[in-house]
Amino acid sequence: MPFDASTSKRVKRSSFSDKSRAANFNKSERPAKGPFKGAKGSKAEPRSRGVFRDGQKVGNESHHGFVDHDQSHSNEHSRDMNRSRDQERNSRFSKRREGHSSESNGARNMRAGMPKRKEIVPEKPRNQPGFTTFQLRLVQSILTSTLVDKKPLDKSYALWFSKVKIPAVEQGFIIRHINAMFRRLSYFAHVAGLKRPSDFERHVNRLILSYYANEQWPLPELNAEGFDRTGLKKRIAAAQEHPLLNEGCPYWLEELCSRELKEQWPAERKALGEAAPRFIRVNTLKTNRDDLASTLSQEGVVTKAVKGVNTALEVTSNAALFRTVAFKDGLFEQQDAGSQLIAPFLQVEPGMRVVDACAGSGGKTLHLAALMQGKGTLIAMDIEAWKLEDLKKRAKRAGAFNIDTRAIDSTKVVKRLYGEADRVLIDAPCSGLGVLRRTADSKWSDMQQRLVELKQIQADILERYSKMAKVGGKVVYSTCSILPSENQEQVKAFLQKHGDCFELEEEQSIMPSSGFDGFYMARLKRIA
Repeated sequence: MPFDASTSKRVKRSSFSDKSRAANFNKSERPAKGPFKGAKGSKAEPRSRGVFRDGQKVGNESHHGFVDHDQSHSNEHSRDMNRSRDQERNSRFSKRREGHSSESNGARNMRAGMPKRKEIVPEKPRNQPGFTTFQLRLVQSILTSTLVDKKPLDKSYALWFSKVKIPAVEQGFIIRHINAMFRRLSYFAHVAGLKRPSDFERHVNRLILSYYANEQWPLPELNAEGFDRTGLKKRIAAAQEHPLLNEGCPYWLEELCSRELKEQWPAERKALGEAAPRFIRVNTLKTNRDDLASTLSQEGVVTKAVKGVNTALEVTSNAALFRTVAFKDGLFEQQDAGSQLIAPFLQVEPGMRVVDACAGSGGKTLHLAALMQGKGTLIAMDIEAWKLEDLKKRAKRAGAFNIDTRAIDSTKVVKRLYGEADRVLIDAPCSGLGVLRRTADSKWSDMQQRLVELKQIQADILERYSKMAKVGGKVVYSTCSILPSENQEQVKAFLQKHGDCFELEEEQSIMPSSGFDGFYMARLKRIA
């Protein structure tokens, strides 16, 4: 039977009894058997049986996924018949209320002395922890897109949440638990009796059952061939005793970071296995931190100030940030508190000529524009033009009108700016190991070969882009990595080669154990 992705409005019909509504609800709570696979269709209400969530009809259930279907003529006819009967009955009830009933006084008096008929109330679903049937099928679909179809987790979220319109709180609930699965995928592989996390590609339901068991939720009836339920407690206890499994660290990451960070690594490994806090940056072009906190509070978003970062607020409630009026008005951007330290590190001032050489979608660019108070010229560059298009939209919302975007489609784009900039930010492409809490699915693929290529790209970018700074100007090289080979060693190699032209003013490392994401930044001054 097909499953409708769109959340349909509750249809109030007198002819549809409470008893039948309750029966349909109970049918809808059958255990899910497979993931959705989306398909497009019309917006009409489907003919086949509907699924109810919180008393509201949301569609029809099938392994084919979230689809809409045209409604049959027989359904239309049935609805018209029901509507006619409803109108007739409502008219009769109205007459009774107005004293026009054909019922005799004696019969009415006799009925008045009788006990009232008990109202049939729809049976409510059991209040038990875990996902509802609807949520469980959606979770299966997202996991299948990521584990089987190899889509990045954020792309899987975007895909399925565009098909299924659900309340923000429910969406946040699903995201929170799926992120928790991916942060410790090796842990749940052990609980599921699998040798490696990649085996979940063939056993998505085993991952779900393992997560349920670990959360001590009642296990749903899922088809999970080979899943041993009898030894669950023993396997969970064993996984909790194993540091790498309990902290969700793959072996390649343990080997790489132990070699580079040495005694620092255990504390950072533990931090990277935890849930990431939510931070936002106040847009000082439009408001200040205290006023933003007050505005968000009126919209039900609870925040607190972040010590040491005067533009940062930590969001402590499960709120839909991007649906707030404050976000639509450009009062804030979502940005990690550690990332918010990079733009001020560049020491920009209003009226300067500043280049953000690897701008991407512009998180740091917008921060620089605010620090410049919208005055001067801010050139945002990137090799991917579509990211700059996204930046333009964000800049318009933020009221940052001093940004000039330039796609790097040839080496000439960079060369034309040699010796022209007061400040240059080089937020270089990197392994992203400092932000693994936010991209938990990425750590389950060994990136050591990719890292060799990334280091070459970093050295080349620093070599060429630093020439855009004028004499007396400053360059900040930054990454979201915690590896010295991508950070301090890159800057050291650059200065060994160009020590007569540049000098190191300051460098700073932010580690995940601080509570922020991991970042590195080094400020170089051009002296010749």
